[in-house]
Amino acid sequence: MAALRAVFFGSPAFAVPSLHAVAADTTLVGVVSQPDRPAGRGQEPSPPPVKVAAAALGVPILQPEKVRTPETEAALAAFAADIFVVVAYGRILPQRLLDLPRLGPYNVHASLLPKLRGAAPIQWSLIRGESETGVSIMRMEAGLDTGPVAAVRALPIADDDTAGTLSEKLAALGAGLLSETLPAIAEGRVTLAPQDDARATLAPLLTKADGHLTFDRPARVVSAHARGVDPWPGASGMLEGAPLKLFGPRVVDGSAEGRPGEVLGLLPEGLEIACAGGSIAFAELQMPGRRRLPAAAVLAGHRIPAGTVLA
Repeated sequence: MAALRAVFFGSPAFAVPSLHAVAADTTLVGVVSQPDRPAGRGQEPSPPPVKVAAAALGVPILQPEKVRTPETEAALAAFAADIFVVVAYGRILPQRLLDLPRLGPYNVHASLLPKLRGAAPIQWSLIRGESETGVSIMRMEAGLDTGPVAAVRALPIADDDTAGTLSEKLAALGAGLLSETLPAIAEGRVTLAPQDDARATLAPLLTKADGHLTFDRPARVVSAHARGVDPWPGASGMLEGAPLKLFGPRVVDGSAEGRPGEVLGLLPEGLEIACAGGSIAFAELQMPGRRRLPAAAVLAGHRIPAGTVLA
């Protein structure tokens, strides 16, 4: 197994556990990650987490601005890789690159394919109220997450999972499944199951607008939406013409009623807001330009009286 030459493609923290799995189970000859991007209030260039982890491993790192160039293809071909492992890299690889490794390119995808093909499967599994998700290891082809599947592992979604907590769970699950699957790929005994395109659903990249909550739906649906956009872009309602971000939703078991979006008061669980059916207490709030804080702390400095309606 140590003779298997691998190139790893990945960028965010989600990919780091899989990077370590590949480094442990193969000869990792190179890592490809997104270029450094401005981040934080100072907008200083910040390296992606995979680059930081790869540097600690002492592995050569490529950060091409574009993957569809002769220079990128030549650099990847020079690695003479047996396998490419791709985990949340953030770019679509052209067929010319997918054809380079001897054993093919494999992707760790955070859904039970063919469900939730696309860039944001974790977020949409929550927003759409799924009770279960998981990871799939797929042999890549030119289509959007359409390749045959080598292995899958399911994971129940907890009632309090957010996109952040679920991402951590699936990152570990995917790394473990990858470690179990790599030997089968290396030894030529992996079984690839074609996907049923008729069962496919899409999980497109989130935008800031996806954080806007509409309260004219049942509380459990609004809660699922809020958890699916935590930490980014964050759920929000409009207060006095500005977005009030809302975190830590908990469906309230009570008889309080109000108009959808109406503030009902402060509970021990957080700020209670009415929905079309039931209500939700949000444990944390974030005013524009301020930090995310417990609801009681925010309300101590900015009164939001009962009867206020969030748009």
